[in-house]
Amino acid sequence: MNVPLVKITLLASMMAFSAASLAADKGLLAIITPSHDNPFFKAEADGALAKAKELGYATLVASHDDDVNKQNQLIETAIARKAKAIILDNAGADATVGPVQKAKDAGIPTFLIDREINKTGIAVAQIVSNNYQGAQLGAEKFAKLLGGKGDYVELLGKESDTNAGVRSQGYHDVLDDYSDMKMVAQQSANWSQTEAFSRMETILQKYPNIVGVISGNDTMALGAEAALKAAGKTKVIVVGFDGSDYTRDSILNKGNIKATVLQPGWDQAQMAITQADYYLKNGKAQKEEKQLMDCVLIDDSNASKLKNFNLAK
Repeated sequence: MNVPLVKITLLASMMAFSAASLAADKGLLAIITPSHDNPFFKAEADGALAKAKELGYATLVASHDDDVNKQNQLIETAIARKAKAIILDNAGADATVGPVQKAKDAGIPTFLIDREINKTGIAVAQIVSNNYQGAQLGAEKFAKLLGGKGDYVELLGKESDTNAGVRSQGYHDVLDDYSDMKMVAQQSANWSQTEAFSRMETILQKYPNIVGVISGNDTMALGAEAALKAAGKTKVIVVGFDGSDYTRDSILNKGNIKATVLQPGWDQAQMAITQADYYLKNGKAQKEEKQLMDCVLIDDSNASKLKNFNLAK
């Protein structure tokens, strides 16, 4: 009998958090994020896991890989295992509303991180980076690096993700004021390094004289950088968003990537666990539902202090 791949993946995930997950006195917390192949999402999961263990909870840690069906099955698993709470970086602003409502109806509170959903009142918390503020920081640096002139490219994130649109708007509310800067191409690479590499290869064939690339996240920035290097375009400037160690290394090593914007993924995830713990102890939310965390510009002045989406003081 052929078993669908998603079921095999889910079974493997469930086995990974089986026996030990049921042992903790304070119960089970489900931590569900996009793929851990992306270092930002791995940092979220690791940060949440560390805080959950510190507070005495067992954990169910899994990734939905931005697959709505897989996310829904993982939330069903959390409900079936009677999780005390769900920490979720979701797979779609609209598609996640129903599953979060279902968890609420089952008596399981959800604490969203990184990405919002398009409804309030069903999650206890939506803790997200101030993507608009961060994008403006990145755009201002990008314009300064380009001297306020030249043709550039924008790589967009997954279009169903609210953050992709918010970051792009933040970029353009700054860059569109520069009359000597022209965006010659704008394409989605779906947060993917591989797709960004492919998109940049194609774009460079049509626009070989671009001077900059502004990217919706670091993973796409790295893909763009690889394509630029392969084409011998070592002077084209790239700015990312997330604050990964990989972009830090490119900045410090004088690569194409000159700056990124740090969103505090580790702190965000730990905050969600702390608020879940408070809610479970007190039966009420610790803070208001919508919570914004400001972002920080990372460039050659502070990149050496960056590690695992944390900036040393």
